[in-house]
Amino acid sequence: MTRRVGAGGSREERQDGLVAAGDGTWPPCRPEDDDAIAIAEELIVLLDDDGREIGTMPKRLVHHGETPLHRAFSAYLFDAEGRLLVTRRAATKQTFPDMWTNTVCGHPGPGEADADAIARRASDELGLQVAQLRPVLPDYRYRAELAGIVENEICPVYLGVLMGEPAPAPDEVGEWELLTWAAFRARQAAEGDAWSPWCREQADLIETTGLLPAA
Repeated sequence: MTRRVGAGGSREERQDGLVAAGDGTWPPCRPEDDDAIAIAEELIVLLDDDGREIGTMPKRLVHHGETPLHRAFSAYLFDAEGRLLVTRRAATKQTFPDMWTNTVCGHPGPGEADADAIARRASDELGLQVAQLRPVLPDYRYRAELAGIVENEICPVYLGVLMGEPAPAPDEVGEWELLTWAAFRARQAAEGDAWSPWCREQADLIETTGLLPAA
């Protein structure tokens, strides 16, 4: 088992990348400023009940007590020895903070393939590369709630291989471990609600497919 624990001066203020003058006035907005802010805004793809795309919404506005159905993914990545990388969500996460879960979860952007989104998030969150991705639960959907915040996702589940040594971003991942599948399931059974509800349900379903890699 492996475990790892994962400005402005006195005469100016900063807001959305702009700098105020010494007298406190703000420079006029320019089109390129708006473009820069838009590029930095992560967009979530909204879905109707049949899974059809119906629009987008900034991520910061999506999760609340009435979270709209949206597109997501969930990935389980294994090392060369067949061990699963599990992660504990950072304490500062808006949804399900401090919970243990699978390797990486996230949201594909508009027009982004699941495989590209998984590779992007694995790199951003864990400093890892991904190979041999394959869908294992392509139609998985769930709704879960904690402390008044709802997750409501159509969330295909993938298995894959990780490459590299985890170097997690502290605002995303608090801890990580490499576990055999048996040890992972034993931890879930013993610790219950310390694990995300989607990870517990997905693990049950993954076992029924017969697609787990050999240990």
